[in-house]
Amino acid sequence: MYVLPELPYGYDALAPFLSPDTLHTHHDKHHKTYVDKTNDLAAKAGLAGKPLEEVVREASKAGDRKLFNNAAQAWNHALFWESMRPPGGAKPTGDLLRAINESFDDFDALKAAFVEEGANHFASGWVWIVTGSDGLKVISTHDADDTLVKEGAFPLLVCDLWEHAYYLDYKNDRKAFLERWVDNVANWAFAAAQLAASNGSGDAFRYPATEPDAGKDRGKGERPQPSA
Repeated sequence: MYVLPELPYGYDALAPFLSPDTLHTHHDKHHKTYVDKTNDLAAKAGLAGKPLEEVVREASKAGDRKLFNNAAQAWNHALFWESMRPPGGAKPTGDLLRAINESFDDFDALKAAFVEEGANHFASGWVWIVTGSDGLKVISTHDADDTLVKEGAFPLLVCDLWEHAYYLDYKNDRKAFLERWVDNVANWAFAAAQLAASNGSGDAFRYPATEPDAGKDRGKGERPQPSA
């Protein structure tokens, strides 16, 4: 069975930028529902026990939208939790900063592109910083769509654009949410580790293993491929 990963910080750790109420509702209810539905649908599709990344890709190939939507949302949320850290963390340095400067001129330009892409995205979805053969890019995806089924898009960070991610704290002001998110809780150390993994150095994010004794190494494992 696929598990609901624990948050990598306390429910109050992202305040005042995201409230404990938002994290409890988002993680304990929304994410849990996607995981529960994935367990049921993956079993019916004969994919139970497969890595969640494989389930997402197989559901996409088969056109099984119900399984894809739930499995991809479970995966996206797990990556989203890792994309945040308590306020006060370090800004990009080293290889990550160099990659940002090469693709966006400077860090402020990346932040502006990220906020603009997310704020202007119509309806629900996700805003991503990805890397590929053309360097770093900011993209957005609709609904459950994710980078696992997009060629040449290896995720560094992702922010949730569904209203349940921010409405309790920001009402309908998605732009303010994104501005405060990228300035205060975006996990640039995680992004740097993902960038290194995309170049073959270290392990990239993976959804927690389904085996009971493998869950201790939450979210880490072999490098996932950026394409379907």
